[in-house]
Amino acid sequence: MSDVVNDEARLAALRSYRVLDRPRPAVLDDLTRLAATMFDTPIAAVSLVDRDRQWFAGSVGLPVPQTPLDVSFCAHVVPARKPLIVPDAALDPTFAGYANVIGAPHLRFYAGAPVFDEAGHVLGTVCVVDDVTREIGDRQIDALTTFAGQASMHLAAIRNRLQLADLGDHLARAAQREEDLIATITHELRTPVTTIQGFLELLCDDEDLAPYRRLIEPIERNGRRLVSMVDHILAGTRPSDAPLPAPIGPADLNTAVETAVSACRSLAARRSEPIDVHTGPPVIVRADLSRLSHAIEQLLRNALLFTPEHRQITVRVTADPQPVVEISDAGVGIPDDELPYVFDRFYRGRHARDQAVPGVGLGLTIARATIAAHLGELTVTSDPHGVTARVTLPAFD
Repeated sequence: MSDVVNDEARLAALRSYRVLDRPRPAVLDDLTRLAATMFDTPIAAVSLVDRDRQWFAGSVGLPVPQTPLDVSFCAHVVPARKPLIVPDAALDPTFAGYANVIGAPHLRFYAGAPVFDEAGHVLGTVCVVDDVTREIGDRQIDALTTFAGQASMHLAAIRNRLQLADLGDHLARAAQREEDLIATITHELRTPVTTIQGFLELLCDDEDLAPYRRLIEPIERNGRRLVSMVDHILAGTRPSDAPLPAPIGPADLNTAVETAVSACRSLAARRSEPIDVHTGPPVIVRADLSRLSHAIEQLLRNALLFTPEHRQITVRVTADPQPVVEISDAGVGIPDDELPYVFDRFYRGRHARDQAVPGVGLGLTIARATIAAHLGELTVTSDPHGVTARVTLPAFD
């Protein structure tokens, strides 16, 4: 392995974050789920490159917490200091002989962007991985680089909280206890279910088990639903006085919208009228990309659930005079007497109850809290033509 990987200053910087060999921070798991959704890959990770291993500080689709460097694609990003894209590892002379390429899980596609610290050390990567070949464009590489920047800022925030806790700061300790609690819940519930899902996906792809696919697929589908529901409830039932994370760093609002649309892909596929998405030049805001994307996803899901499949849903990003995301639908609307209560926890209107629309009444609660944490505003208006949800955020300074 290169001298850059084993550089003592880089390794000291890596260990200063105190995340190795600890429960994965929930915010980094969130970021990897976002990346996997955006790139439609079964595997994504925040991979920290140690002396003789890569440790997954955040991951989705990986059943192990670490792997040795002799099968690490990410280790090659550290000395290169730039994104690495491998369309087909089986044809790449560097990686074709790797055990995880020749054998299970038969990796083919890899894309990783470096995670830098404030001193310029490459701590590792944010990567997305698949067992099928693929190509990606410049815009997707830019998005992956944005995810890596977000990972760097999350790691810095985690380290800062730990340092404050060492000084006895009560609020920092409370925040860290909350982080550890969520990480423990993630590790004890979501991680095992995600691992089960990974193996179920392998079984679904096994042609010899085709006769049993009708039994396997509902288990895999309901596993995804369980993980999503746990995440949803955890986000929506945060105590009202619990500190919310501040906006983390620069992110393109278009990327947040595109990721939210990707997350709603299965719902949108049932419609005869596709979602009309209007994005354009970068609109930079200060954001925790995973949380902001999740908030926009909640608004878009509401539009999809309450709009007949043949009616239009429009998503628009604008920058003047402030960054705005507007989601408009031609759905059933919200009665005037219900509109004041739509942000209340667990509130479900008459139409949702009568038509058994899926949900627990937390989507708008989560979205409003997240937008408020970003120093923005969420408004929901309704008229006979449908509902408009409008997110307004401060411009990036």
